Amino acid sequence: MTSGKNPAPLWLHIPADIHRRLHCCLDQVVTELSHGDGSIVFFRADDVAVPGRKLARLVDVFGKHQVPLTLAVVPAWLTATRWQWILEHCSRDRSLWCWMQHGWRHFNHEPQGMKLEFGPSRSFSRKRKDLQTGFQRLNRLMGDSFTPAFTPPWNRCDSETLSVLPELGYQALSRNLGAQPPAPAAVAEYPVSVDLHTRKEKDGESGWQNFFKELRESLGNGFCGIMLHHQRMNNAAFDFLELLLSELKQRNLARLVHLGTLLREGYLQEKAEW
Repeated sequence: MTSGKNPAPLWLHIPADIHRRLHCCLDQVVTELSHGDGSIVFFRADDVAVPGRKLARLVDVFGKHQVPLTLAVVPAWLTATRWQWILEHCSRDRSLWCWMQHGWRHFNHEPQGMKLEFGPSRSFSRKRKDLQTGFQRLNRLMGDSFTPAFTPPWNRCDSETLSVLPELGYQALSRNLGAQPPAPAAVAEYPVSVDLHTRKEKDGESGWQNFFKELRESLGNGFCGIMLHHQRMNNAAFDFLELLLSELKQRNLARLVHLGTLLREGYLQEKAEW
């Protein structure tokens, strides 16, 4: 259902001084933070719906550290039985979890070029139908637990898709930082700027250097969205996630929230700051 599940190179080559490097990164953020209010941080886990050991471990980690998590659910993958399994594994504190929509089937429809589920190779009517069907399916299965927010597979979609979101009831969107085309004015956008697991570097050290650069810059700018893919995680990735959550909790530099909280509070990130 997903395009590859192998860990990125950085999770196969953990530096011996990883604790020191994380501490240095966060120390630098504290020194350079452009304002005194700290940063807003939210974690978004993609490709959710199918029960499994890694998904259970992911929510256990966030529950253990009491850190909110936004889970992007693929509607076509979710059934009533799977939703019940997820609820049972997220029973520790329901306020920690936000459930949003992740495409329809997470299927690429483009014959060439970049992968898109909602791209130019499909008619507007088909894209609209998939968006509406996915929204209705999650709303029916989840009820009040569903947050009317959308993240497109591969973090990209076309302008036709974006234009119909308000009409269908979507109130928020989450893509990569700086993604184009722009979202409708009626839809709040909460971007991710740090990628933990679907990285493209060919070697581990480059991955770590780029990761810490992303983390430092995003935290320093005051808004940091961190993207997770549990199916791409190994033991090292889970261990580092625990370290990262622990450090963020201990330091007074970040407010840890999920997308539902941002939407409920009417938080609007100024795109000029991106």
